[in-house]
Amino acid sequence: MCMGTPMQVVSPGWFSARCRDRDGSLVDIDTRLLGEVATGQWLLVFTGAARELLDDARAADILAAIAALEAALAGNYQPEQHFADLYHREPQLPPHLQALLTPDTPSS
Repeated sequence: MCMGTPMQVVSPGWFSARCRDRDGSLVDIDTRLLGEVATGQWLLVFTGAARELLDDARAADILAAIAALEAALAGNYQPEQHFADLYHREPQLPPHLQALLTPDTPSS
């Protein structure tokens, strides 16, 4: 399995960019699948290649999920801390599935 990680562009180049990894190290990333990228943009990177541009909020969500996974693997997982936005609410269907509900269909 391959897991994508967000990286922020520090200096764009020709078909590549120097990016800051989540641990702070600088990594050269292949950007040919995305085209031109700009300093400060977030990229979703899989095995050294950028596959998707991310906005700041999406990058933060992914980084928080990776931190939660690392905490769980270390035995320090606290759901109320790592997923505070989900901890005190019931699961909800996404809008495209809510639209399919009929009046007699349960919503959860």
